[in-house]
Amino acid sequence: MRVALELVRILVIFGILGALGWTILEQLYTLNKGASNYSIFGAIAIVLLLFVFYRNKLQFSGWYTGKERVKLPKKGTAVILSIAGLLIFLPFLLSFLFY
Repeated sequence: MRVALELVRILVIFGILGALGWTILEQLYTLNKGASNYSIFGAIAIVLLLFVFYRNKLQFSGWYTGKERVKLPKKGTAVILSIAGLLIFLPFLLSFLFY
C-alpha cells in the first residue's frame, strides 16, 4: 500500500511541478519565435530537474521506507543538472543557428 501511495505522490509532484516549470519555460520560449519550435528540449530538462529533486530530497519525506532510498552521487547530480541546464538554453541556440 505504501508503494502505491508513493507512486501517486510522485505523479502528483511531477504533474504540479512539471506544469509550473513548463509554464515558466513556455513564457521564456515565446520571447523568441524560433525557440518555441524546439521547446521539447525544455520539457526534457524539466523532467531531469524533477528527477534530481525527487531523488535527492523528496524521496526521504514520503511513505516508502525501503532500504533502496539513497541520494544520487554528487558527480551524477552535477552531470544531470548540467545536461538539464544545456537543454534549457538549447532552443535559443538552435533558433539562432537555423533562423
